[in-house]
Amino acid sequence: MRLGLNLGYWGMGNDADNLALARAADDLGYSVVWAAEAYGSDAATVLAWVAAQTQQIDVGSAVFQIPGRTPANTAMTAATLDTLSSGRFRLGLGVSGPQVSEGWHGVRFDKPLTRTREYIEIVRRALRRERLSFDGEFFTLPLPNGPGKALTLTVHPVREQLPIYLAAVGPRNLELAGEIADGWLAVFYSPEYADELLGHIRTGRERAGKTLDGFDVVPTVPVVMGDDLDACAEPVRAYSALYVGGMGSREKNFYNALATRMGYGDEAAQVQDLYLARDYVGAAAAIPREFIERTALIGSPDRIVSRLRDYAAAGVTTLTVAVYAGSLDDRLATVRLMPELMAEAGFPVGPR
Repeated sequence: MRLGLNLGYWGMGNDADNLALARAADDLGYSVVWAAEAYGSDAATVLAWVAAQTQQIDVGSAVFQIPGRTPANTAMTAATLDTLSSGRFRLGLGVSGPQVSEGWHGVRFDKPLTRTREYIEIVRRALRRERLSFDGEFFTLPLPNGPGKALTLTVHPVREQLPIYLAAVGPRNLELAGEIADGWLAVFYSPEYADELLGHIRTGRERAGKTLDGFDVVPTVPVVMGDDLDACAEPVRAYSALYVGGMGSREKNFYNALATRMGYGDEAAQVQDLYLARDYVGAAAAIPREFIERTALIGSPDRIVSRLRDYAAAGVTTLTVAVYAGSLDDRLATVRLMPELMAEAGFPVGPR
């Protein structure tokens, strides 16, 4: 099991801190650093900035939003980032949600699985530098009866096969990730519930004639260290409530549905009711501590070492941490301690 770092969203007043964290992770031998985007900072610019100021660590999008870019533009961006970083870029993709897709990008959130399948196929063809043509339900290249012609990507990525990851939550999207992607970007990953999730991934792999060998399972896991579990859980509550309660509509919230499938149906419904009523404090308080214990690394170093072994046993191949602590010094201390805890758990991390 390797170690990654998720910087989350840029432009939230902690940019210099995030760069310091990325540099520390680079020095310590972390495998990858990820950046996210929603409707603020874009991940591509952030990753170019981080790649320019690091040496060894991979940089990855978690995620580029599928409705926000044409597949050809994503291929251009991926190839450019791979060349600028000397072959260190990982392409993570996701369909986002209906509110962002339709409200921000103006793209209907219909048939997301079909759209994703077509999108990734076009990206792969472009990155293979094939003459790009495609005839699908959502994408047609070139457009018929016009002046357009099939073109070839002029940039040569460093690697022949650039790794593509898919963010997936629902069962059918998990199967799709297993079938067409090289890795899965997971959220709220619980070792106690991993068999159900990986079962869908495995179904997709089997559909493609593949096994889980070489497939990268990459959950982002919040980390807060301390002796008081209640105090450690507190910084994670707002993040959990945002996703379980407010990420999407009442009718379509993939994270709420995941929490329900994990056995927290009543609590997930309460969190959503409170969040949609704009009682954000109440929604955060309604997140069960057990849910946080299962989906985050909280508590003493000894407890975290034990949980690291649980994550590895539950199929995780790259554990990406999101550091939830107050000051930059505290967060740097966590970033520096995690490789030691990984080594104690049996998964050494070191400079490449």
